[in-house]
Amino acid sequence: MRVIELYIMRRTFALFAAALLWVLALVWTTQVLNRIDLVTDSGQSAGTFFFVAALVLPSVIPIVIPFALGIAIAQTLATMNSDSELVVINASGAPRATIIRPILIIAIGASVASFLINNTLEPASRQAFRSVLANARADLITTVLQEGSFQKVDDGLFVQVSERLPNGLLGGIFVADSRDENTKLVYHARTGAAVEREGGSILVMQDGMVQRQSANGDVSTIRFDSYAFDLSQFSSGGGGEPTLHPKDRSLAFLMNPDVNDSFYKKSPQIIRAELHMRLSEWLYPLVFAMVALAVAGDARSFREARLHPIVTTMAIALIVRWIGFYSGTEAESSPLFSFVLYAAPLLMIGLCAVFIATNRVMELPTHWVEKLNARMQRLTDGMTHWRVRLANRRTPARRRG
Repeated sequence: MRVIELYIMRRTFALFAAALLWVLALVWTTQVLNRIDLVTDSGQSAGTFFFVAALVLPSVIPIVIPFALGIAIAQTLATMNSDSELVVINASGAPRATIIRPILIIAIGASVASFLINNTLEPASRQAFRSVLANARADLITTVLQEGSFQKVDDGLFVQVSERLPNGLLGGIFVADSRDENTKLVYHARTGAAVEREGGSILVMQDGMVQRQSANGDVSTIRFDSYAFDLSQFSSGGGGEPTLHPKDRSLAFLMNPDVNDSFYKKSPQIIRAELHMRLSEWLYPLVFAMVALAVAGDARSFREARLHPIVTTMAIALIVRWIGFYSGTEAESSPLFSFVLYAAPLLMIGLCAVFIATNRVMELPTHWVEKLNARMQRLTDGMTHWRVRLANRRTPARRRG
């Protein structure tokens, strides 16, 4: 590899690492804050919170990598162009491959890393997170449930305990279970207790009644002397297994799913859609890299009126990424969108390759650029106007002082 190629690779990789670190920190922080209720609601320790925060990272990294790579490549090439380095490289007779090769090497490496993380670390971390969440839900009922407050145990499942009695008994138990769309259950019990058994935990309710509402609106009420509500489904200990979603499954499972799996029985297309997303999302680092090359990979005069290459790169790449996200959601119900998951990134890579091979620049439509530049200019003028007015208001006061 030539010295200039090593120079471009080193410079791009440094910006990529910096952009990845900052973007990852922002996205990771928002994801962690969304899960802070695991500590506040279920009484888990700070160690559990930091463990969950670490488990979130593998699911965030593959999403962030394409954006950090696109920003790094566009910024590197734009800076080299403004410093006339691209002009010197072209004038020296060096082929365009001198610029393209080191960037594609980084992009291919990022794609491979994204594929490995998406199909090895992420499923394992998601399964570990499900286990932590299941234990927290079980502990919520058995140990840290607050008196007189409704606590969400699962989607559609709420529990309230009026008081804690001696010897670990619970008084005034209320359970609302609407997890089944066709059936709603409401349990009332005077007393009860959480009991450990070999298969997991059960909530034993005594002297109560259960109200059952069917899909057609019919309501039936049954009184009971004793009723056992199974908690083992919320606990990963004692032989119980937490419920795993398609995103939590390994690539091997998605390629050969268990016919007895609840999600596969309910909707096999959800499993297939997740498989196609796993096999297509690794292409996006290469898509963002190719878009950045097509936008900023040639030597152009900085006097030309155009948007900054980062803005153009992100605008074009985001459209393709949005198509991928939308197709992934729709593929769960329509097999046609599974084809779109592959077609969108591959067609964009091919289109960028045509622009690069024919020495054309990929840009947003001219009228879009003109409108955006006009709005930016108006915004700048408005900010300057108000800054001058504020400065003029402060000047007399200073003179009087």
